[in-house]
Amino acid sequence: MPTEPNWLDPREERAWRAFRHAQRQLSLRLHRHLLQDSGLTEADYVILAALSEHPAGRMPAQELYVSLEWEKSRLSHQVRRAEHLGLIAREPNPSDARSAMICLLPAGRRAIEDAAPQHVHNVRRHFIDLMTPAELDMLAALHERVLRHLAEEPFPGQPTPDG
Repeated sequence: MPTEPNWLDPREERAWRAFRHAQRQLSLRLHRHLLQDSGLTEADYVILAALSEHPAGRMPAQELYVSLEWEKSRLSHQVRRAEHLGLIAREPNPSDARSAMICLLPAGRRAIEDAAPQHVHNVRRHFIDLMTPAELDMLAALHERVLRHLAEEPFPGQPTPDG
């Protein structure tokens, strides 16, 4: 690690700050629209969407938390909340008695099917429709590059494969 920080120059700082600010503002706007339009939180929506896209509308809790990249405690909290709302249920996992299956209930399927069209409309209105197809391709390529880079480095605090 260098002894002197390699500070961002004005162009780099502008790009970084604009990215972070746009990311926060877009997330906030989409979360508020989702809650106002459907009564679902972002976490509710993400869980229901994942289950609705999975064959049979059910998946092992372990698979769900890995696919969402959440901590186990967060998933557990959100599952309890969605269970309380009657959107999902936990059932014993027939292939692993130590874990549970998270199952989409009919009310949960209706909730995601009712919420998704307006949510997609808001994603288009506040993000997709602001860009040309070439800009969308470039944006995807840039973010995929960042994701590949991050996948190559161990996450801070995580053990490396060799130790």
